[in-house]
Amino acid sequence: MTGQPTPDQPTPTTAPTPAPATPASATRTPAPATPATPEPDAPATPVEPATPVEPATPVEPATPAEPATPAEPATPAELTTPASPDLFTWEFATNPYPAYAWLRTHAPVHRTTLPSGVEAWLVTRYADAKQTLADNRLSKNPAHHDEPAHAKGKTGIPGERKAELMTHLLNIDPPDHTRLRRLVSKAFTPRRVAEFAPRVQQLTDRFIDGFAGKGEADLIHEFAFPLPIHAICDLLGVPREDQDDFRDWAGMMIRHQGGPRGGVARSVKKMRAYLADLIHRKRAALPDTPAPGEDLISGLIRASDHGEHLTENEAAAMAFILLFAGFETTVNLIGNGTFALLAHPEQRARLQSSLAAGERGLLETGVEELLRYDGPVELATWRFATEPLTIGGQHIAAGDPVLVVLAAADRDPARFTEPDTLDLSRRDNQHLGYGHGIHYCLGAPLARLEGQTALATLLTRLPNLRLAGEPGELRWRGGLIMRGLRTLPVEFTPVDVSRPTAQT
Repeated sequence: MTGQPTPDQPTPTTAPTPAPATPASATRTPAPATPATPEPDAPATPVEPATPVEPATPVEPATPAEPATPAEPATPAELTTPASPDLFTWEFATNPYPAYAWLRTHAPVHRTTLPSGVEAWLVTRYADAKQTLADNRLSKNPAHHDEPAHAKGKTGIPGERKAELMTHLLNIDPPDHTRLRRLVSKAFTPRRVAEFAPRVQQLTDRFIDGFAGKGEADLIHEFAFPLPIHAICDLLGVPREDQDDFRDWAGMMIRHQGGPRGGVARSVKKMRAYLADLIHRKRAALPDTPAPGEDLISGLIRASDHGEHLTENEAAAMAFILLFAGFETTVNLIGNGTFALLAHPEQRARLQSSLAAGERGLLETGVEELLRYDGPVELATWRFATEPLTIGGQHIAAGDPVLVVLAAADRDPARFTEPDTLDLSRRDNQHLGYGHGIHYCLGAPLARLEGQTALATLLTRLPNLRLAGEPGELRWRGGLIMRGLRTLPVEFTPVDVSRPTAQT
């Protein structure tokens, strides 16, 4: 899950054209496709900053009156090092992995200037990324950022106006982080997630029933989007009659990447007000002892450690981050994962055969591989150096922002064998898709449950699922922090859905 800083907005792009399937058990990554015409940009979700690089300022021509100075001979390194890639173009967003490979080799800790003018470091190698994610000299508190207040506003670093939603696990440091994580962990337990599995399966079947008889669907809008938002609403305890409002608010935030303004700001304000009122009502009606299947918001209110409880603002902030970040990452996990399987038919066939035999081992390793191969989160959340330090041999000054590129680290050949190969049976797969260290994603078990259930049910009920149209026609959503498709049109043989399915 991610925090709330707002991303700078890259241009929407097209999806990569997959390479022809290799008969072996694993296949190579698809080559990038020609970018599609971009859509107009829109206001953005209040998520983390992406890191587009501005084009270099053109060099002014020499004054004619002055003689030209002879150029210095090129050094051997200049003769052999290829030119740096253009970051954050349409082609980059379609397939960023060649550019990340260049950075890992030639500039593994790379300083870049965001369009807002704020400079930040990109960390791209696995070993450096893992060290950075666990380094307590890097704070999640934006107060450590050296940029002036107006620059912080441009990058979406939270100010006082959003403070009521910012006191959550992704934006604070120990000891406050230790206290909050301990309290939240008492409510958001593996047992609670496991008990929720039947409801996730019920929702999965319900949404597939909605399009299975048509023979075609947009899997993002008809499946990957509604499934996790309704699941997390159920888990939190949002009444069923209010869940369509949450779907509308979440849709506004996920569709528009840029900044918390306009419709996005109104959606955030409405969601915040609703959560505050819901928590207040649940606290007033909370019974002395928990009932079986008690919802997560009630669990957050009830959570206690040595007499300490979450405040209503803290509970609202945690519910907000679980709703927003937990929902969007799962949308992308289902969408990116399905697209990767459709682009690698022999891997999809292996998984379908395994599921037909009643085996779940390949499903479990496969979802982890999909998280590594083309995961839902491209960058980790903001970190700020509290003192001078060194990452990968590069000096980082106090106050500098640092952004770990999870997608680059998870394709590092120094850590993963054949990293550009999708292999659902990969065992040595300690990817960083859910982070590392004290900020490791608390909602990872829920995301795994939803991803496994969605993909297994989709491939079982629609066995000849295929992409409708060319991969190069697909478009990726704007914003670098999250990596996800805008649409995923598919075709399949229509299925009789006359059997009754619970619509609750």
